[in-house]
Parts: sequence; C-alpha cells; structure tokens
Amino acid sequence: MLGFSVYLGRDLTAIDYNYLITMRNAGFDTIFTSLQIPEEDPSKVLARLKELTKWCQNLDLEVLADVSEDSLKNMGVDVADVGQVQALNLTGLRIDDGIAMNIVAKLSKSMPIALNASTITDEQLTQLKEYNAAFSHLQAWHNFYPRPETGLDSQWFKEKNDWLKQYDFEIAAFVPGDGELRGPIFAGLPTLEKHRYQNPLADALELKQLGCDHVFIGDASLKSSTIDSFTNYLKKNAITLHLDEDVEELTTNTWHNHPDAARDVIRLVESRSRQLFNIEPIAAVSRPMGSVTCDNDKYLRYKGEVEITKRDLPADEKVNVLTHINPEDLQLLNYVDSGRQIIFVKKEDESE
Repeated sequence: MLGFSVYLGRDLTAIDYNYLITMRNAGFDTIFTSLQIPEEDPSKVLARLKELTKWCQNLDLEVLADVSEDSLKNMGVDVADVGQVQALNLTGLRIDDGIAMNIVAKLSKSMPIALNASTITDEQLTQLKEYNAAFSHLQAWHNFYPRPETGLDSQWFKEKNDWLKQYDFEIAAFVPGDGELRGPIFAGLPTLEKHRYQNPLADALELKQLGCDHVFIGDASLKSSTIDSFTNYLKKNAITLHLDEDVEELTTNTWHNHPDAARDVIRLVESRSRQLFNIEPIAAVSRPMGSVTCDNDKYLRYKGEVEITKRDLPADEKVNVLTHINPEDLQLLNYVDSGRQIIFVKKEDESE
C-alpha cells in the first residue's frame, strides 16, 4: 500500500480530483484523511467526506480516515454502531487511543482498523484477543509529527516495528510531502524526525527497510517532479536523478548500475561500450558525493566509464567530472542497488 493524504478542512475542487487521478496513475492506491477537525462544521466535513469517498469509488482508490469517538459523535455517528460506521463508505479507520478495545474488536470484524503503532501495549493485545478481534483486519500505524524535533527516533522506530512484527501486524508510517505543506506549522508531516525536509521517495524507501508495509505522504501534495520520481520507481523500477547541469548524453540514454555494486561509486554498465564522452584528460577536481564522472585516457581499459560518486572522493587526474546530482536527490544514491535502472533528468525539466 502506497498512499497520499487529502484533508477536509476546505471544500474539494476539480484541482483535487485531478490530483487524485495523477497520484493514482503514478501508482498510489490509498488515501488518508482525518475526521478530527474540531474547528470545522461537522456537517461540512461529512459532506466533503461523502464527495471524497465517491471520487475514490470512481477511481478505484481506498480511503482510510483518522477518527476519534468524539469526532464521529459530532457527525452523528456512534462508533459502536458498525452499520453507522460502514455508512461512511470508508475502507477502514485509523482509531484514536481513546476508543475501547471491545469496540475496536467489534469494528475489526467488518473493516480494516489501524491502531496506534507507537503506543499499543501487550495489555491491549490481550484484550483484543479476549474480545475475539479479527487480527487479520488489524494494522499498526505510526503518527506523523507536525512540530520539528518531535518526530520519532529511527532506532526506537525499528525496535517497535520488530516487536509489532512478532504479532504479524502490517505497519504503516508517514513521510513528508514537498509540495503544499499542511498548516499551521508548515514543517512537513514525517513519522521520523530525520525525514523532515528530505526527499520523499528516499524516505519512503527507508521506511520499507525499517519494516513498514505501507507508506503514506503526510502532507497535502508532492511536487510534480517528485510524483514523476515515484512513477518511475513504481512503474519502471528506476531511480530518477536530477542533474545540476544538463548533459544530453546522460538524459537521452538508458542506464543501469553494474550488477556487482561497488562501495564508493555507481558504475553505469553501458558507458564503456557506448564511449559517449570526450576522454581527453581535463583539470582534476575533487569529487563530492553525487559527482557524475567519466574515466579519461589515463585510466586505460576503463576509459569512457561513467560513474556517480556515493561518497566524497579526492581529485584524480584519470577522472573527468561531467556534472553533479542535485542535492535534493543525493539520498536516492543509497537505493541504486545492483542492476538498478537510472533515469537522469535535466534540471530545467523539473516542474514544481
């Protein structure tokens, strides 16, 4: 499951509908929303939710909502009444800690229910077993954290996920967006503090490594260039790297990392056979992480090999520097594994 967020603090428009289509076409399949908006008129929130769920049915998207007993009550819904909850046409619920475990168990027999991954306890799990909860419908979702410095520690997060996996929970967490950030803090909505202001795709891939089955974009939108990067990863299994300076030979060809992945550099396996670049030696300069280089004549049999540095490397008279990866994409170098396709994109092609 890969999801994105749509919030109901304002009326939905055709722009929102088109965004749903764009994200679905990119490979996203689920929407997260929240019904906990105490400052809004509950009748308006309910009307917006009805419109959103209708759109999702048309577009074959699932939609899960963050709820509390009070937020549902304000909309005239009794959380203990399964029929009333189902009438909201939601795929599932992400429930507040205040909802009793007997109600959670009851709801779980009718729809997916997400518990708070960070706070769930052994005692609550025991209660859910006693109430015959449908554990196949239970998931564990971490929160996102709007305030800087309050996001989770990565090591603690991994340990918590390992514990949850012992009970066969599917785990979800959030990465920040890089388009329209959600207020009132406007500092991103990550689960992990280290992910705040970072590359959303790289963050999502790290969450997968840390045991998450499902990843959601916490903020209201992504830049179109970031959506393209997700699309290339999901549809082509490719990592997209934006260049600081355009090199046409890179952007107009297909590239892959060498099957035997190196520690210090990404070696473009097609480069030596193509011989696309001038291999006369030029002034040697340092090669900071993200430098795109070409081995020159002095490297003999390696001449013409194009590489991307995965760490800072010193100047080498046998290596010419061609261009650099945009700093926003440097995290993605960690995910260019053996044989991975790489798509280079011109900086001026980036759409905000």
